[in-house]
Amino acid sequence: MTRKRRCAALAVTTALLGTGVVLTAPPGVAAPVRAAAPVAEAAASATVVGETWLDARTVDLTIASPAVGAALPVRVVLPTGYAAHPDRTWPVLYLLQGAHDDYTSWTRETDVVDFLAGQDVLTVMPSSGPTGIPTDWWNYGSADAPDYETFQVEELMGVLQQRFRAGTKRAVAGVSTGGYGALAFAARHPGTFGAAASYSGILDTTALGMPTVLNAIVAREQLLPLTLWGSYLLGRENWNRHNPYAQARALQGTGLYISQGSGLPGGDFGNLEGALLEGTLWAQAHRFTARLDALGIAAQVHLYSGGAHAWPNWRQEFKASWPTLAKGLGLS
Repeated sequence: MTRKRRCAALAVTTALLGTGVVLTAPPGVAAPVRAAAPVAEAAASATVVGETWLDARTVDLTIASPAVGAALPVRVVLPTGYAAHPDRTWPVLYLLQGAHDDYTSWTRETDVVDFLAGQDVLTVMPSSGPTGIPTDWWNYGSADAPDYETFQVEELMGVLQQRFRAGTKRAVAGVSTGGYGALAFAARHPGTFGAAASYSGILDTTALGMPTVLNAIVAREQLLPLTLWGSYLLGRENWNRHNPYAQARALQGTGLYISQGSGLPGGDFGNLEGALLEGTLWAQAHRFTARLDALGIAAQVHLYSGGAHAWPNWRQEFKASWPTLAKGLGLS
Protein backbone atom coordinates (compact mmCIF):
# COMPACT_ATOMS: atom_id res chain seq x y z
CA MET A 1 0.00 0.00 0.00
CA THR A 2 1.45 3.39 -0.96
CA ARG A 3 1.79 6.26 1.46
CA LYS A 4 -1.20 8.00 -0.16
CA ARG A 5 -3.46 4.99 0.31
CA ARG A 6 -2.21 4.44 3.86
CA CYS A 7 -3.18 8.02 4.63
CA ALA A 8 -6.61 7.38 3.10
CA ALA A 9 -7.09 4.33 5.29
CA LEU A 10 -5.99 6.26 8.36
CA ALA A 11 -8.39 9.11 7.58
CA VAL A 12 -11.37 6.74 7.43
CA THR A 13 -10.30 4.85 10.55
CA THR A 14 -9.84 8.11 12.44
CA ALA A 15 -13.33 9.20 11.47
CA LEU A 16 -14.74 5.94 12.75
CA LEU A 17 -12.84 6.18 15.98
CA GLY A 18 -13.89 9.68 17.09
CA THR A 19 -6.99 14.81 -25.32
CA GLY A 20 -5.25 13.68 -28.25
CA VAL A 21 -7.18 10.88 -29.95
CA VAL A 22 -5.37 7.79 -31.22
CA LEU A 23 -7.59 5.49 -33.24
CA THR A 24 -5.16 2.92 -34.60
CA ALA A 25 -4.64 -0.56 -33.21
CA PRO A 26 -1.12 -1.75 -32.37
CA PRO A 27 0.81 -3.90 -34.85
CA GLY A 28 -0.51 -7.45 -35.07
CA VAL A 29 -3.90 -6.68 -33.54
CA ALA A 30 -7.03 -6.36 -35.62
CA ALA A 31 -8.85 -3.09 -35.21
CA PRO A 32 -12.00 -3.41 -33.06
CA VAL A 33 -15.01 -4.48 -35.10
CA ARG A 34 -18.46 -3.10 -34.49
CA ALA A 35 -20.88 -5.72 -33.28
CA ALA A 36 -24.08 -6.47 -35.13
CA ALA A 37 -25.91 -6.91 -31.81
CA PRO A 38 -28.17 -4.03 -30.75
CA VAL A 39 -26.78 -1.55 -28.26
CA ALA A 40 -28.66 -0.40 -25.19
CA GLU A 41 -30.55 2.82 -25.92
CA ALA A 42 -29.12 4.50 -22.82
CA ALA A 43 -25.62 3.98 -24.20
CA ALA A 44 -26.30 5.47 -27.63
CA SER A 45 -24.82 8.86 -26.75
CA ALA A 46 -21.79 7.64 -24.79
CA THR A 47 -18.88 8.41 -27.10
CA VAL A 48 -15.26 7.31 -27.26
CA VAL A 49 -13.18 10.50 -27.52
CA GLY A 50 -9.76 8.98 -26.89
CA GLU A 51 -8.11 5.61 -27.49
CA THR A 52 -4.51 4.72 -26.63
CA TRP A 53 -3.05 1.24 -26.99
CA LEU A 54 -0.55 0.36 -24.25
CA ASP A 55 0.35 -3.02 -25.72
CA ALA A 56 -1.14 -5.67 -28.01
CA ARG A 57 -3.96 -6.47 -25.58
CA THR A 58 -4.42 -3.38 -23.42
CA VAL A 59 -6.13 -0.18 -24.48
CA ASP A 60 -7.12 2.91 -22.52
CA LEU A 61 -10.33 4.60 -23.65
CA THR A 62 -11.67 8.01 -22.77
CA ILE A 63 -15.47 7.93 -22.88
CA ALA A 64 -17.69 11.00 -22.81
CA SER A 65 -20.50 9.95 -20.47
CA PRO A 66 -23.83 11.78 -20.49
CA ALA A 67 -24.74 10.04 -17.22
CA VAL A 68 -21.73 11.43 -15.37
CA GLY A 69 -21.40 14.61 -17.37
CA ALA A 70 -17.68 14.11 -17.92
CA ALA A 71 -15.14 12.21 -20.00
CA LEU A 72 -13.92 9.19 -18.04
CA PRO A 73 -11.00 6.79 -18.49
CA VAL A 74 -11.53 3.05 -18.91
CA ARG A 75 -8.94 0.32 -19.33
CA VAL A 76 -9.84 -2.66 -21.52
CA VAL A 77 -7.82 -5.88 -21.71
CA LEU A 78 -8.48 -8.25 -24.61
CA PRO A 79 -8.17 -12.03 -24.44
CA THR A 80 -5.23 -13.47 -26.37
CA GLY A 81 -7.58 -15.04 -28.93
CA TYR A 82 -9.39 -11.79 -29.74
CA ALA A 83 -7.79 -11.00 -33.10
CA ALA A 84 -7.89 -14.62 -34.28
CA HIS A 85 -11.70 -14.81 -33.88
CA PRO A 86 -13.12 -11.72 -35.59
CA ASP A 87 -16.70 -12.99 -35.52
CA ARG A 88 -16.81 -14.07 -31.89
CA THR A 89 -18.43 -12.20 -29.03
CA TRP A 90 -16.86 -12.23 -25.57
CA PRO A 91 -18.16 -12.26 -22.01
CA VAL A 92 -17.22 -9.21 -19.96
CA LEU A 93 -15.52 -9.08 -16.56
CA TYR A 94 -15.72 -5.78 -14.70
CA LEU A 95 -12.97 -5.06 -12.15
CA LEU A 96 -13.82 -2.07 -9.95
CA GLN A 97 -11.36 0.20 -8.15
CA GLY A 98 -11.27 1.05 -4.46
CA ALA A 99 -11.59 4.40 -2.71
CA HIS A 100 -9.16 7.19 -3.63
CA ASP A 101 -7.58 5.07 -6.35
CA ASP A 102 -8.17 4.92 -10.08
CA TYR A 103 -8.94 2.71 -13.06
CA THR A 104 -5.30 1.57 -13.38
CA SER A 105 -5.18 -0.04 -9.94
CA TRP A 106 -5.94 -3.61 -11.02
CA THR A 107 -3.18 -3.69 -13.63
CA ARG A 108 -0.79 -1.77 -11.39
CA GLU A 109 -1.25 -3.94 -8.31
CA THR A 110 -1.98 -7.42 -9.72
CA ASP A 111 -0.98 -9.82 -12.51
CA VAL A 112 -4.54 -9.81 -13.84
CA VAL A 113 -3.42 -9.21 -17.45
CA ASP A 114 -1.33 -12.39 -17.48
CA PHE A 115 -3.77 -14.37 -15.34
CA LEU A 116 -6.69 -13.71 -17.70
CA ALA A 117 -4.70 -14.01 -20.94
CA GLY A 118 -6.11 -17.39 -21.92
CA GLN A 119 -9.48 -17.12 -20.21
CA ASP A 120 -11.57 -15.96 -23.20
CA VAL A 121 -12.94 -12.92 -21.40
CA LEU A 122 -12.99 -9.21 -22.18
CA THR A 123 -11.84 -7.40 -19.05
CA VAL A 124 -12.83 -3.81 -18.33
CA MET A 125 -11.66 -1.49 -15.54
CA PRO A 126 -13.75 1.70 -15.50
CA SER A 127 -13.22 4.84 -13.48
CA SER A 128 -15.55 5.24 -10.52
CA GLY A 129 -14.56 8.84 -9.87
CA PRO A 130 -12.31 10.23 -7.15
CA THR A 131 -14.14 8.55 -4.26
CA GLY A 132 -14.26 5.16 -5.99
CA ILE A 133 -17.96 4.76 -5.09
CA PRO A 134 -19.69 3.61 -8.31
CA THR A 135 -23.19 4.92 -7.71
CA ASP A 136 -25.73 7.48 -8.82
CA TRP A 137 -25.09 10.46 -6.56
CA TRP A 138 -28.00 12.32 -5.00
CA ASN A 139 -26.48 15.84 -4.91
CA TYR A 140 -29.60 17.34 -3.38
CA GLY A 141 -31.83 15.90 -6.06
CA SER A 142 -30.03 17.63 -8.91
CA ALA A 143 -30.77 16.28 -12.39
CA ASP A 144 -27.09 16.82 -13.18
CA ALA A 145 -25.78 14.65 -10.33
CA PRO A 146 -23.08 12.25 -11.59
CA ASP A 147 -24.37 8.73 -12.21
CA TYR A 148 -21.45 6.31 -12.30
CA GLU A 149 -23.80 3.34 -12.06
CA THR A 150 -25.53 4.10 -15.37
CA PHE A 151 -22.15 4.85 -16.93
CA GLN A 152 -20.68 1.49 -15.93
CA VAL A 153 -23.70 -0.79 -16.27
CA GLU A 154 -25.34 0.68 -19.38
CA GLU A 155 -23.26 3.26 -21.26
CA LEU A 156 -19.98 1.40 -21.03
CA MET A 157 -21.54 -1.88 -22.05
CA GLY A 158 -22.95 -0.22 -25.14
CA VAL A 159 -19.49 1.02 -26.11
CA LEU A 160 -18.01 -2.44 -25.55
CA GLN A 161 -20.69 -4.01 -27.75
CA GLN A 162 -20.00 -1.51 -30.53
CA ARG A 163 -16.22 -1.56 -30.49
CA PHE A 164 -15.08 -4.85 -28.92
CA ARG A 165 -17.81 -7.40 -29.66
CA ALA A 166 -18.93 -7.74 -26.05
CA GLY A 167 -21.47 -10.46 -25.45
CA THR A 168 -24.32 -10.61 -23.00
CA LYS A 169 -22.68 -12.53 -20.15
CA ARG A 170 -21.13 -10.38 -17.44
CA ALA A 171 -19.49 -10.72 -14.04
CA VAL A 172 -18.26 -8.01 -11.67
CA ALA A 173 -15.68 -7.91 -8.89
CA GLY A 174 -14.19 -5.13 -6.82
CA VAL A 175 -12.07 -4.14 -3.85
CA SER A 176 -13.24 -1.93 -0.98
CA THR A 177 -15.78 0.54 -2.44
CA GLY A 178 -15.52 -1.49 -5.64
CA GLY A 179 -16.68 -4.50 -3.63
CA TYR A 180 -19.68 -2.42 -2.65
CA GLY A 181 -20.25 -1.63 -6.33
CA ALA A 182 -20.04 -5.28 -7.38
CA LEU A 183 -22.79 -6.41 -5.01
CA ALA A 184 -24.87 -3.24 -5.45
CA PHE A 185 -24.81 -3.62 -9.24
CA ALA A 186 -25.80 -7.27 -9.04
CA ALA A 187 -28.65 -6.53 -6.63
CA ARG A 188 -29.93 -3.41 -8.37
CA HIS A 189 -29.79 -4.99 -11.84
CA PRO A 190 -31.01 -8.58 -11.31
CA GLY A 191 -29.96 -10.97 -14.05
CA THR A 192 -27.41 -8.57 -15.55
CA PHE A 193 -24.39 -10.15 -13.87
CA GLY A 194 -23.91 -13.90 -13.67
CA ALA A 195 -21.50 -13.53 -10.75
CA ALA A 196 -20.29 -10.87 -8.34
CA ALA A 197 -17.31 -10.85 -5.99
CA SER A 198 -16.45 -8.49 -3.17
CA TYR A 199 -13.05 -8.26 -1.51
CA SER A 200 -13.30 -6.20 1.72
CA GLY A 201 -16.33 -4.36 0.42
CA ILE A 202 -18.89 -2.21 2.22
CA LEU A 203 -21.90 -4.50 1.85
CA ASP A 204 -24.16 -3.15 4.59
CA THR A 205 -24.01 0.61 4.24
CA THR A 206 -26.37 1.26 7.16
CA ALA A 207 -24.66 -1.05 9.67
CA LEU A 208 -23.10 0.50 12.75
CA GLY A 209 -20.25 2.78 11.72
CA MET A 210 -20.65 2.33 7.96
CA PRO A 211 -22.33 5.71 7.23
CA THR A 212 -19.36 7.30 9.00
CA VAL A 213 -16.95 5.34 6.79
CA LEU A 214 -18.75 6.45 3.63
CA ASN A 215 -18.99 10.06 4.81
CA ALA A 216 -15.25 10.08 5.51
CA ILE A 217 -14.48 8.73 2.03
CA VAL A 218 -16.61 11.45 0.43
CA ALA A 219 -15.25 14.21 2.65
CA ARG A 220 -11.64 13.25 1.90
CA GLU A 221 -12.26 14.28 -1.72
CA GLN A 222 -13.51 17.66 -0.48
CA LEU A 223 -17.12 16.79 -1.26
CA LEU A 224 -20.08 17.21 1.07
CA PRO A 225 -21.15 13.82 2.49
CA LEU A 226 -24.82 14.64 1.89
CA THR A 227 -24.21 14.70 -1.86
CA LEU A 228 -23.83 10.90 -1.92
CA TRP A 229 -27.29 9.60 -0.97
CA GLY A 230 -28.55 12.41 1.23
CA SER A 231 -28.98 12.34 4.98
CA TYR A 232 -28.64 8.89 6.53
CA LEU A 233 -31.57 9.66 8.83
CA LEU A 234 -33.88 11.72 6.59
CA GLY A 235 -32.93 9.92 3.38
CA ARG A 236 -32.94 6.38 4.76
CA GLU A 237 -35.12 5.12 1.88
CA ASN A 238 -32.51 6.22 -0.66
CA TRP A 239 -29.72 4.71 1.42
CA ASN A 240 -31.61 1.40 1.48
CA ARG A 241 -32.13 1.46 -2.28
CA HIS A 242 -28.35 1.53 -2.61
CA ASN A 243 -27.58 -0.92 0.20
CA PRO A 244 -26.63 -4.48 -0.85
CA TYR A 245 -27.87 -5.74 2.54
CA ALA A 246 -31.32 -4.21 2.05
CA GLN A 247 -31.47 -5.44 -1.56
CA ALA A 248 -29.98 -8.87 -0.86
CA ARG A 249 -33.09 -10.80 -1.92
CA ALA A 250 -32.42 -9.70 -5.52
CA LEU A 251 -29.09 -11.57 -5.46
CA GLN A 252 -30.83 -14.94 -5.73
CA GLY A 253 -29.41 -16.78 -8.73
CA THR A 254 -26.19 -14.74 -8.91
CA GLY A 255 -22.93 -16.51 -8.21
CA LEU A 256 -21.43 -14.80 -5.17
CA TYR A 257 -17.97 -14.66 -3.61
CA ILE A 258 -17.48 -12.58 -0.48
CA SER A 259 -14.23 -12.20 1.44
CA GLN A 260 -13.30 -10.09 4.44
CA GLY A 261 -10.46 -10.08 6.95
CA SER A 262 -10.79 -9.38 10.65
CA GLY A 263 -7.87 -6.96 10.71
CA LEU A 264 -6.70 -6.44 14.28
CA PRO A 265 -6.07 -8.43 16.40
CA GLY A 266 -3.93 -10.74 14.30
CA GLY A 267 -3.63 -8.21 11.49
CA ASP A 268 -0.79 -6.98 9.36
CA PHE A 269 1.39 -4.96 11.73
CA GLY A 270 3.48 -3.79 8.78
CA ASN A 271 0.36 -1.96 7.61
CA LEU A 272 -1.30 -0.91 10.84
CA GLU A 273 -3.71 1.56 9.24
CA GLY A 274 -4.86 -1.04 6.70
CA ALA A 275 -5.35 -3.64 9.42
CA LEU A 276 -7.42 -1.19 11.49
CA LEU A 277 -9.58 -0.30 8.52
CA GLU A 278 -10.13 -3.96 7.66
CA GLY A 279 -11.29 -4.54 11.21
CA THR A 280 -13.92 -1.81 10.97
CA LEU A 281 -15.61 -3.74 8.15
CA TRP A 282 -15.61 -7.12 9.91
CA ALA A 283 -18.98 -6.93 11.68
CA GLN A 284 -20.92 -5.67 8.67
CA ALA A 285 -19.52 -8.47 6.52
CA HIS A 286 -20.83 -11.00 9.03
CA ARG A 287 -24.21 -9.27 9.07
CA PHE A 288 -24.44 -9.33 5.28
CA THR A 289 -23.49 -13.00 4.92
CA ALA A 290 -25.92 -13.92 7.72
CA ARG A 291 -28.62 -12.13 5.72
CA LEU A 292 -27.80 -14.27 2.68
CA ASP A 293 -28.05 -17.40 4.82
CA ALA A 294 -31.43 -16.32 6.17
CA LEU A 295 -32.69 -15.79 2.62
CA GLY A 296 -31.34 -19.16 1.46
CA ILE A 297 -28.98 -17.50 -1.04
CA ALA A 298 -25.86 -19.52 -1.73
CA ALA A 299 -22.49 -17.77 -1.61
CA GLN A 300 -18.86 -18.74 -1.30
CA VAL A 301 -17.70 -16.88 1.79
CA HIS A 302 -14.17 -16.44 3.10
CA LEU A 303 -14.08 -14.54 6.39
CA TYR A 304 -10.49 -14.88 7.54
CA SER A 305 -8.51 -13.92 10.62
CA GLY A 306 -6.13 -10.97 10.34
CA GLY A 307 -5.31 -9.36 7.04
CA ALA A 308 -5.31 -5.72 5.98
CA HIS A 309 -7.30 -3.50 3.67
CA ALA A 310 -4.68 -3.91 0.98
CA TRP A 311 -3.76 -5.56 -2.31
CA PRO A 312 -1.72 -8.52 -0.98
CA ASN A 313 -4.94 -9.99 0.41
CA TRP A 314 -7.08 -8.95 -2.54
CA ARG A 315 -4.74 -10.54 -5.09
CA GLN A 316 -5.18 -13.89 -3.37
CA GLU A 317 -8.93 -13.47 -3.02
CA PHE A 318 -9.40 -12.62 -6.70
CA LYS A 319 -7.72 -15.86 -7.75
CA ALA A 320 -9.71 -17.83 -5.18
CA SER A 321 -12.91 -16.30 -6.56
CA TRP A 322 -12.09 -16.99 -10.20
CA PRO A 323 -14.04 -20.28 -10.44
CA THR A 324 -17.17 -18.43 -9.26
CA LEU A 325 -16.61 -15.58 -11.71
CA ALA A 326 -15.79 -17.96 -14.57
CA LYS A 327 -19.01 -19.88 -14.02
CA GLY A 328 -21.00 -16.65 -14.07
CA LEU A 329 -19.29 -15.73 -17.34
CA GLY A 330 -20.20 -19.05 -18.91
CA LEU A 331 -16.58 -20.14 -19.08
CA SER A 332 -16.94 -23.31 -17.00
